Amino acid sequence: MIEDFINKDKNKTFLEHEVKGILKGMGFYVPKGIFISKEMISQIPEIVNIPYPLAAKVSSSKIISKSDVHGVRTGLKNRDELKRAVIELMQIEHAEGVLVEEMAPEGLEVIIGGVIDEQFGPVVMFGLGGVFVELFKDVAFGLAPLKRSDALGLIKQTRGYRLLEGYRGMPPVDIDNLLNMIVTVSEIIATGLIKEIDLNPVALYPASYKESAMILDAKML
Repeated sequence: MIEDFINKDKNKTFLEHEVKGILKGMGFYVPKGIFISKEMISQIPEIVNIPYPLAAKVSSSKIISKSDVHGVRTGLKNRDELKRAVIELMQIEHAEGVLVEEMAPEGLEVIIGGVIDEQFGPVVMFGLGGVFVELFKDVAFGLAPLKRSDALGLIKQTRGYRLLEGYRGMPPVDIDNLLNMIVTVSEIIATGLIKEIDLNPVALYPASYKESAMILDAKML
Protein backbone atom coordinates (compact mmCIF):
# COMPACT_ATOMS: atom_id res chain seq x y z
CA MET A 1 0.00 0.00 0.00
CA ILE A 2 2.74 2.48 0.88
CA GLU A 3 4.45 1.76 -2.46
CA ASP A 4 1.28 2.59 -4.39
CA PHE A 5 0.85 5.80 -2.40
CA ILE A 6 4.38 7.02 -2.99
CA ASN A 7 4.47 6.07 -6.66
CA LYS A 8 1.48 8.30 -7.41
CA ASP A 9 3.62 11.39 -7.07
CA LYS A 10 7.32 11.08 -6.28
CA ASN A 11 9.56 13.80 -4.84
CA LYS A 12 6.91 15.82 -3.04
CA THR A 13 5.76 16.65 0.45
CA PHE A 14 2.29 15.22 0.87
CA LEU A 15 -0.50 17.24 2.40
CA GLU A 16 -1.76 16.26 5.83
CA HIS A 17 -5.04 14.73 4.65
CA GLU A 18 -3.15 12.61 2.10
CA VAL A 19 -0.84 11.19 4.76
CA LYS A 20 -3.73 10.55 7.11
CA GLY A 21 -5.60 8.81 4.32
CA ILE A 22 -2.85 6.22 3.85
CA LEU A 23 -2.44 5.77 7.61
CA LYS A 24 -6.18 5.25 8.02
CA GLY A 25 -6.02 2.67 5.25
CA MET A 26 -3.35 0.86 7.28
CA GLY A 27 -5.74 0.61 10.23
CA PHE A 28 -4.82 3.64 12.33
CA TYR A 29 -7.28 6.15 13.74
CA VAL A 30 -7.36 9.76 12.56
CA PRO A 31 -9.97 12.45 13.27
CA LYS A 32 -12.92 12.63 10.91
CA GLY A 33 -12.20 15.43 8.49
CA ILE A 34 -12.58 17.00 5.09
CA PHE A 35 -10.09 18.88 2.94
CA ILE A 36 -11.41 22.19 1.59
CA SER A 37 -9.76 23.74 -1.45
CA LYS A 38 -10.04 27.43 -2.34
CA GLU A 39 -12.75 26.59 -4.89
CA MET A 40 -14.90 24.92 -2.21
CA ILE A 41 -15.26 27.81 0.28
CA SER A 42 -18.77 28.74 -0.88
CA GLN A 43 -19.87 25.11 -0.38
CA ILE A 44 -18.82 24.86 3.28
CA PRO A 45 -22.37 24.65 4.73
CA GLU A 46 -23.23 21.77 2.40
CA ILE A 47 -20.04 19.68 2.39
CA VAL A 48 -19.08 19.80 6.09
CA ASN A 49 -21.29 17.33 7.94
CA ILE A 50 -19.03 16.69 10.95
CA PRO A 51 -20.54 17.52 14.35
CA TYR A 52 -19.34 20.72 16.01
CA PRO A 53 -17.08 21.83 17.65
CA LEU A 54 -14.48 21.60 14.89
CA ALA A 55 -10.84 22.43 14.25
CA ALA A 56 -9.49 24.00 11.06
CA LYS A 57 -5.83 23.89 9.96
CA VAL A 58 -4.01 25.43 7.05
CA SER A 59 -2.75 22.81 4.62
CA SER A 60 0.43 23.37 2.62
CA SER A 61 3.46 21.43 1.43
CA LYS A 62 5.62 24.51 2.10
CA ILE A 63 4.56 25.36 5.67
CA ILE A 64 6.70 23.48 8.19
CA SER A 65 4.95 24.63 11.37
CA LYS A 66 1.27 25.57 11.39
CA SER A 67 1.65 27.23 14.78
CA ASP A 68 4.38 29.56 13.52
CA VAL A 69 2.00 31.02 10.90
CA HIS A 70 -1.04 30.98 13.23
CA GLY A 71 -2.51 28.32 10.98
CA VAL A 72 -4.80 26.54 13.45
CA ARG A 73 -8.28 27.37 14.71
CA THR A 74 -10.00 25.24 17.35
CA GLY A 75 -13.35 25.15 19.12
CA LEU A 76 -15.34 26.34 16.09
CA LYS A 77 -18.96 26.11 17.24
CA ASN A 78 -21.04 26.79 14.12
CA ARG A 79 -20.97 27.33 10.35
CA ASP A 80 -20.32 31.06 10.58
CA GLU A 81 -17.24 30.55 12.77
CA LEU A 82 -16.05 27.76 10.50
CA LYS A 83 -16.42 29.76 7.30
CA ARG A 84 -14.67 32.77 8.82
CA ALA A 85 -11.80 30.55 10.02
CA VAL A 86 -11.42 28.87 6.62
CA ILE A 87 -11.32 32.23 4.81
CA GLU A 88 -8.65 33.53 7.23
CA LEU A 89 -6.54 30.39 6.86
CA MET A 90 -6.76 30.49 3.07
CA GLN A 91 -5.12 33.92 3.14
CA ILE A 92 -1.92 32.57 4.74
CA GLU A 93 1.01 32.57 2.34
CA HIS A 94 1.48 29.22 0.55
CA ALA A 95 -1.92 27.91 1.73
CA GLU A 96 -3.12 25.12 -0.56
CA GLY A 97 -6.33 24.46 1.31
CA VAL A 98 -7.77 23.91 4.78
CA LEU A 99 -8.29 20.66 6.65
CA VAL A 100 -11.43 20.70 8.80
CA GLU A 101 -11.60 18.02 11.49
CA GLU A 102 -13.53 16.92 14.54
CA MET A 103 -12.09 17.93 17.89
CA ALA A 104 -10.35 14.93 19.44
CA PRO A 105 -10.64 14.27 23.19
CA GLU A 106 -7.69 15.40 25.29
CA GLY A 107 -5.13 12.62 25.65
CA LEU A 108 -1.47 12.02 26.39
CA GLU A 109 0.43 13.40 23.40
CA VAL A 110 3.49 11.67 21.96
CA ILE A 111 5.54 11.97 18.78
CA ILE A 112 6.46 9.10 16.48
CA GLY A 113 8.79 9.84 13.61
CA GLY A 114 11.14 8.36 11.08
CA VAL A 115 13.97 9.74 8.97
CA ILE A 116 16.69 8.52 6.62
CA ASP A 117 19.92 9.50 8.37
CA GLU A 118 23.00 9.96 6.18
CA GLN A 119 25.16 7.98 8.59
CA PHE A 120 22.84 5.42 10.18
CA GLY A 121 20.20 4.92 7.49
CA PRO A 122 16.52 4.54 8.45
CA VAL A 123 15.92 5.70 12.02
CA VAL A 124 12.72 5.85 14.09
CA MET A 125 12.05 8.26 16.95
CA PHE A 126 9.66 8.28 19.91
CA GLY A 127 9.03 10.83 22.64
CA LEU A 128 6.60 13.14 24.35
CA GLY A 129 4.67 15.05 21.71
CA GLY A 130 3.12 18.44 21.08
CA VAL A 131 5.11 21.33 22.51
CA PHE A 132 6.87 19.01 24.98
CA VAL A 133 9.11 17.49 22.31
CA GLU A 134 10.73 20.92 21.89
CA LEU A 135 10.60 21.86 25.58
CA PHE A 136 11.93 18.69 27.25
CA LYS A 137 13.79 16.95 24.37
CA ASP A 138 12.64 13.64 25.87
CA VAL A 139 13.08 11.45 22.80
CA ALA A 140 14.71 8.14 21.96
CA PHE A 141 15.99 6.78 18.65
CA GLY A 142 16.33 3.29 17.16
CA LEU A 143 17.41 1.75 13.87
CA ALA A 144 14.50 0.73 11.65
CA PRO A 145 12.79 -1.61 11.19
CA LEU A 146 11.89 -2.41 14.80
CA LYS A 147 10.34 -5.49 16.39
CA ARG A 148 7.72 -4.99 19.10
CA SER A 149 10.34 -5.76 21.76
CA ASP A 150 12.59 -3.10 20.24
CA ALA A 151 9.72 -0.60 20.24
CA LEU A 152 9.02 -1.31 23.90
CA GLY A 153 12.67 -0.76 24.72
CA LEU A 154 12.55 2.50 22.80
CA ILE A 155 9.67 3.97 24.79
CA LYS A 156 11.20 2.77 28.06
CA GLN A 157 14.28 4.89 27.31
CA THR A 158 12.21 8.07 27.73
CA ARG A 159 11.48 9.73 31.05
CA GLY A 160 7.89 10.13 29.85
CA TYR A 161 7.39 6.36 29.99
CA ARG A 162 6.06 6.75 33.53
CA LEU A 163 3.19 8.80 32.11
CA LEU A 164 2.27 5.97 29.74
CA GLU A 165 1.90 3.58 32.68
CA GLY A 166 -0.37 5.98 34.55
CA TYR A 167 0.87 8.67 36.91
CA ARG A 168 -0.79 10.60 39.75
CA GLY A 169 -4.33 9.70 38.84
CA MET A 170 -3.80 9.55 35.11
CA PRO A 171 -4.98 6.24 33.61
CA PRO A 172 -2.45 4.08 31.72
CA VAL A 173 -2.62 4.31 27.94
CA ASP A 174 -2.99 1.46 25.45
CA ILE A 175 0.70 0.56 25.08
CA ASP A 176 -0.03 -2.38 22.74
CA ASN A 177 -1.61 -0.05 20.19
CA LEU A 178 1.28 2.38 20.59
CA LEU A 179 3.79 -0.38 19.89
CA ASN A 180 1.93 -1.34 16.72
CA MET A 181 2.14 2.24 15.50
CA ILE A 182 5.87 2.59 16.25
CA VAL A 183 6.63 -0.71 14.49
CA THR A 184 4.59 0.33 11.44
CA VAL A 185 6.33 3.71 11.20
CA SER A 186 9.68 1.93 11.43
CA GLU A 187 8.66 -0.40 8.60
CA ILE A 188 7.53 2.54 6.45
CA ILE A 189 10.80 4.45 6.86
CA ALA A 190 12.79 1.23 6.32
CA THR A 191 11.34 0.86 2.80
CA GLY A 192 13.60 3.73 1.71
CA LEU A 193 10.71 5.18 -0.29
CA ILE A 194 10.29 8.26 1.89
CA LYS A 195 12.76 10.67 3.46
CA GLU A 196 10.82 11.63 6.57
CA ILE A 197 7.59 10.85 8.43
CA ASP A 198 6.40 12.84 11.43
CA LEU A 199 3.34 12.00 13.51
CA ASN A 200 3.05 14.79 16.08
CA PRO A 201 1.04 14.72 18.11
CA VAL A 202 -0.45 11.28 18.51
CA ALA A 203 -3.06 11.36 21.29
CA LEU A 204 -3.02 8.26 23.48
CA TYR A 205 -5.98 7.00 25.51
CA PRO A 206 -6.71 4.02 27.79
CA ALA A 207 -7.18 0.60 26.20
CA SER A 208 -10.92 0.84 27.00
CA TYR A 209 -11.24 3.46 24.23
CA LYS A 210 -12.05 2.09 20.79
CA GLU A 211 -9.75 4.70 19.27
CA SER A 212 -6.96 4.38 21.82
CA ALA A 213 -4.31 6.10 19.67
CA MET A 214 -5.33 8.91 17.34
CA ILE A 215 -2.99 10.67 14.90
CA LEU A 216 -3.78 14.38 15.18
CA ASP A 217 -1.12 15.69 12.80
CA ALA A 218 0.99 13.94 10.20
CA LYS A 219 3.70 14.90 7.69
CA MET A 220 5.50 12.85 5.06
CA LEU A 221 8.26 13.85 2.64
